[in-house]
Amino acid sequence: MNMQEIRGRANNFGIKTSRMSKENLIHAIQVSEGNFNCFASAVDGVCDQLNCIWRDDCFDAAKKLHS
Repeated sequence: MNMQEIRGRANNFGIKTSRMSKENLIHAIQVSEGNFNCFASAVDGVCDQLNCIWRDDCFDAAKKLHS
């Protein structure tokens, strides 16, 4: 998901998006949705949240952060 789409989703929850990194913005959205703020924490590609909309981006971000 690109940043414009993420910001649009955040705006739906009333989250101020200025100067937030992609990771922090997604964490804020996850919390607003009542979910764990686990984005980019899928070490070794392990995650039990099969229906998460962030799943693909999460794995990519986790690889970058944990490599």
